[in-house]
Amino acid sequence: MGKTFLKIAAVYFSIGVLLGMTMGIIQDFRLTSVHAHVNLLGWVSCALFGLIYSVYPFAAQTKLAKTHFWLHNIGLPVMMIGLACEIFGISAGLPVTIVGSLALVVGTLLFTTNVIKMINASRIQKAKELNM
Repeated sequence: MGKTFLKIAAVYFSIGVLLGMTMGIIQDFRLTSVHAHVNLLGWVSCALFGLIYSVYPFAAQTKLAKTHFWLHNIGLPVMMIGLACEIFGISAGLPVTIVGSLALVVGTLLFTTNVIKMINASRIQKAKELNM
C-alpha cells in the first residue's frame, strides 16, 4: 500500500503542476483552489500516507488501509470535479463537492484509526518479543 500511495502521489503532483502551469500560461486563476487541493490532498497527503505505510508495512496490509486508499482516491477527484463545477457556476457542483469531501473525511478517519491501532499493536508485539 505504501508504494501504491507513493505512485498515485506522483500522479497528483503532475496534475497539480500541469494545472498550475496552465493557469499561469492563460492567466486565468479561477481554479487556484482546485490546484491547491490537488497538491495538498493529492501530492502531499498521499506521499505522507505512502511513507507512513512504508515505515509500518503491517498497517498497510489491513482492510482499513485499503478502504482508506479507495475512499481517498475516489473522493478527491470527485471533490475536485465538484469544486471546478462550482467555480464555473454549475449548480450541481455543490452536492458533488460534498460527496467527495465526505469520502475524504471518512478515509482520513480510517487512516487515523489504522495508524493508532497498528502502532499500539506493534509496541505490544515488540514488548512481548523482548520478554521472551
